Amino acid sequence: MVNDIVPGLLEAIQNEFKLTTDHDATLKKLLLRLYDKNVTYVDAQAYAVKIGEILSNVLEKNVQSSQLPDGRMYYNIAERILNPTLKENYKLVSDYGETVQTILNENAGVHLKAQVPKVNQDRINGLINRISSEESFNDIKWIIDKPVVTFSQSVIDDMIEANAEFHHKSGLKPTITRTLHGRACKWCRSLAGTYTYPNVPADVYRRHDNCTCTVEYDPGTGRHQNVWTKQWN
Repeated sequence: MVNDIVPGLLEAIQNEFKLTTDHDATLKKLLLRLYDKNVTYVDAQAYAVKIGEILSNVLEKNVQSSQLPDGRMYYNIAERILNPTLKENYKLVSDYGETVQTILNENAGVHLKAQVPKVNQDRINGLINRISSEESFNDIKWIIDKPVVTFSQSVIDDMIEANAEFHHKSGLKPTITRTLHGRACKWCRSLAGTYTYPNVPADVYRRHDNCTCTVEYDPGTGRHQNVWTKQWN
């Protein structure tokens, strides 16, 4: 009889993920900023990156080729591990992002509810299909590294897009600003800049693995927030 490794493996991953996120100093500092109501989407992106990095590290530590049947991450194993863990990732990041958007709305005098996009199941399915497509897990284990962090960041990108669209339909003139960080590639440089909604490039919210660009949002009330000082003018 073949032993089902998933229940024990999933429990170990979830327990370590919760323990690590509960005690991470960076996450604690970012959560404290919510209480001060002095945050931007830069904080939300930092939170998303840290959550993604923790999940990636936990997956890499707990999922080993020697544990897997034939050294392969079969679809039924990948689906039962990545689906719940990535959805928990989404929940934590979207909750933080929703609070940030609510604070931004209040500070800018926008009396609208923060919009929270649904989890992007297609992205999750893409990771599951890709990791289960190779015969050797060692040949594809990179998929639980940077792509997991990128998935986490995309939750905030989707939230910015959803709120910009909602505010535009509500009569505001929101702007989207994509800022480069580090040694940006040619594609990212082509997207950098500030755009008034809805005249926004279709790819402005997209990112590749290892992308450190930040995408920020101004609701369009005439009040602008300095990203670094967090002050409104």
